[in-house]
Amino acid sequence: MNKAEIRDQVWDALQAEGAAAFPFPPHGRIPNFRGAAEAARRLAETTAWRAARVVKVNPDAPQQPVRERAILDGKTLVMPTPRLRDGFMLLRPEDVPPGEERRAVTIRHLLEYGRVVDLLEVPRIDLFVCGSVAVDGRGHRAGKGEGYSDREYAVLMELGMPPMPVATTVHRLQVVESVPRDPHDLVVDIVATPEAVWETRPDADNPRGIDWAAVTEADLEAMPVLARLREIRRARGGAG
Repeated sequence: MNKAEIRDQVWDALQAEGAAAFPFPPHGRIPNFRGAAEAARRLAETTAWRAARVVKVNPDAPQQPVRERAILDGKTLVMPTPRLRDGFMLLRPEDVPPGEERRAVTIRHLLEYGRVVDLLEVPRIDLFVCGSVAVDGRGHRAGKGEGYSDREYAVLMELGMPPMPVATTVHRLQVVESVPRDPHDLVVDIVATPEAVWETRPDADNPRGIDWAAVTEADLEAMPVLARLREIRRARGGAG
């Protein structure tokens, strides 16, 4: 099956088995699922999580428990702005009053506690957490089809960060036999479900940067962070 078919199959299964959680329907999005908090707890048991001081987590509903746990565990949270338009937001645990962790990590309220930062202010990321529609045993994943996680990782590589482990939290119905992979696709190292957590068997490396030849003027206009990244790249003597 191609990615579109895999997405439809997963969305349909989540809905049919009552495994999806608000917002409904699960179709067309990174689907929220019953047990997301337990999957976050299992991720927090991993060595990669415990060793991380700064974690990047996507803003989707199923990863809200991951973002909340990051603050509760004293980690700095980096979250992309909607559609990566303005880059990344930064939230430090010391800026969140006790008891307000859940509210602080929502996309609606994060800027009451944190702030949008310039790309040069993004701290080194120790663990990259992304949402997925589907993932397989090799770590190949399918997002909702817009490529934001792939591009977020590529932006961090362009900033000079070393490769970092990639994790995702999903429902068991989102773990499939095989997902086709394109060269620019992100590969997941750690998968956590409500029942288990495991390391995958990646057979490919993650992107080391932006494919600038594929970036159009429309891309630069729609996503100013790319224009800012190009400025930084040129200031450092690179092309782009």
